[in-house]
Amino acid sequence: MTAPVSLDDVRAALALDGFDPLQAQRRMAPQPRVLRRPQNRPGQPHQASVIVLLYPGDDGLAFPLIRRAEHPGDVHSGQIGLPGGAQEPGETPLETALREAREELGVRAAVQIIGRLAPLYIPPSDFEVTPFVGTLAGRPRWQPQADEVVEVLELPLGGLLDEARKHVEDWPLEGYSLRVPWYDVQGHRVWGATAIMLSELEWRLRHVLNGRR
Repeated sequence: MTAPVSLDDVRAALALDGFDPLQAQRRMAPQPRVLRRPQNRPGQPHQASVIVLLYPGDDGLAFPLIRRAEHPGDVHSGQIGLPGGAQEPGETPLETALREAREELGVRAAVQIIGRLAPLYIPPSDFEVTPFVGTLAGRPRWQPQADEVVEVLELPLGGLLDEARKHVEDWPLEGYSLRVPWYDVQGHRVWGATAIMLSELEWRLRHVLNGRR
């Protein structure tokens, strides 16, 4: 069951005082997994940005996820994720998120940024990702970048609150078992960094919606 979520709810969720994003992230984090960069790892992490791009859908607010194309050597190829990518020289994190939305989804309309989620570290690629939340006034017509995006998946924002979408499995990985929570989106497993970021948004919304009852 999808719960109705308004834009005012989202704004309130992103502005919560005393909210612990790490605790919310852990709920959908594979175990074992580190959520912060180890202090003894040399150098600095690469920077990237993604965006939760809200728009009016058939069942209230919705946002897109993308299924990435397969590229040999890319640890994230073929996965489901939020639109976004690596920061280019001279860009701010926000400029990166907006550029990637234009390039990957063909978004040309003005995006109003209403907040951001906590940065997240991705161990395999040594990236620190800044997630933004923005809105579009109308439902866009997606124009996915053919060599990067295989499919655009649309998810009602309230779907994050649907417990039936959440699953946990044990996956074998390099000789040991990884406990993996994931969201079901149109039959696809949304897990890893994307699920972790969406979990923070989910629990921010739960705090706001539970508080208004």
